[in-house]
Amino acid sequence: YNEYKSYLSLKMPNIKIFAGNSHPELAQRIAQRLGTEPGKVVLKKFANQETNVEIGESVRGEDVYIIQSGCGEVNDHLMEMLIMIHACKIASAERVTAVIPCYPYARQDKKDKSRAPISAKLVANMLSVAGADHIITMDLHASQIQGFFDIPVDNLYAEPAVLKWIKENIENWQACTIVSPDAGGAKRVVSIADRLNVNFALIHKERAVANEVQRMTLVGDVTDRTAIIVDDMADTCGTVVMAAERLKEAGAKNVYAVMTHGVFSGPALQRLLNSCIEAIVVSNTIPQHEKIAICPKIQAIDVSSIIGEAIRRTHNGESVSYLFGNVPL
Repeated sequence: YNEYKSYLSLKMPNIKIFAGNSHPELAQRIAQRLGTEPGKVVLKKFANQETNVEIGESVRGEDVYIIQSGCGEVNDHLMEMLIMIHACKIASAERVTAVIPCYPYARQDKKDKSRAPISAKLVANMLSVAGADHIITMDLHASQIQGFFDIPVDNLYAEPAVLKWIKENIENWQACTIVSPDAGGAKRVVSIADRLNVNFALIHKERAVANEVQRMTLVGDVTDRTAIIVDDMADTCGTVVMAAERLKEAGAKNVYAVMTHGVFSGPALQRLLNSCIEAIVVSNTIPQHEKIAICPKIQAIDVSSIIGEAIRRTHNGESVSYLFGNVPL
């Protein structure tokens, strides 16, 4: 490992990694993967709640990566990231890349009713104006969000890590059915089902108001099979718990859920504990330790190797597309 580390430091002379307050553990893991340490930065608030950022080392001519996930106090963390990007930019950094494992406001990506804001586009504008030269993110809610930017965006997929988890942890996975809890996630589900060579099913839901589902219709057969619900985000978990009940009614043997971003807000943890879901698997794009302590059904997949490898490849000018289908060692 030490030889690998010294090889990396030879290979990556002018890289700097800074971590925001949203997910220091992930940043530490990514830096470790790259054989370096997160750079010195002091993030604090003034008495009037304004965010203050002090970058504690020179970034002149460096390739800077700022790791900040859109979770917890989303607005504070977003502002923190913008200020860090700006601080590095005016300190003459050669290139500043925002590494955003979970993109904030990603669900506000279209005008679904009159006078609705497209906040995902606003966030994209803010990042560009702050001075970001490149964005690395993971499993965007809608991949068209990449088009909100005029700078390069690498949208990494948790899919290879998910496939690996399914093969290692679900016995007789060859006889499972992959289920999408809504029509929007159908593409993601079909891709996973194709790569596992199994069947897929779809649940059509109708909402009366945001975050509340009225009724669900199952399209596909899950009788006496293991059902795996796949989606990009688990927030209040209303949809996924209702989908699991619907699958049980339709004769599924057992139900698992696999989500990239485990937000788990409001009554989510209680709903999961009371549900018929065997396990819900999420990635660590959002910190999960406290939630796992409350709800043992949650399991976390580590994606720091995927993000770390994307940073290494970007820094060295190599292709990132290998990561779309493979988990780095």
